[in-house]
Amino acid sequence: MPHVTIEYSANVAEHHDIDALVVAVHEAALAHGLPPADGHRTRAAERTHYAVADRNPDFAFVAIHCRIGRGRDAEAKQSFIEQLLDAAETQLATESSPLAIMWSIELNEIDPESRINRNHVRARLQAQLEEN
Repeated sequence: MPHVTIEYSANVAEHHDIDALVVAVHEAALAHGLPPADGHRTRAAERTHYAVADRNPDFAFVAIHCRIGRGRDAEAKQSFIEQLLDAAETQLATESSPLAIMWSIELNEIDPESRINRNHVRARLQAQLEEN
């Protein structure tokens, strides 16, 4: 854990490399230290039906949603979302674009009583470590 979803208006993909955005956010999360690598997931979801402000085609949005397990203090959670948002903005700033982007990031804690998790990646990563 955590789960990070990057939701973005379709016009963002017309001007920016979404794969690079996903990698930048994923690497920022791992560099922060809050998520262990064997439980971290980052994904992106394009929104083709959207309206931003007065519907100017140069207006866009990127909304990052983070879901984590309980037990982190407020300072760790705040620094985590700040680091992810900074990484995302920095990545898109490396590319020329006419877009004015509305940015947001939100963090929610997962209720462990309402969740089932089966992680086969963790065992594979452990086996790779033991082989090396």
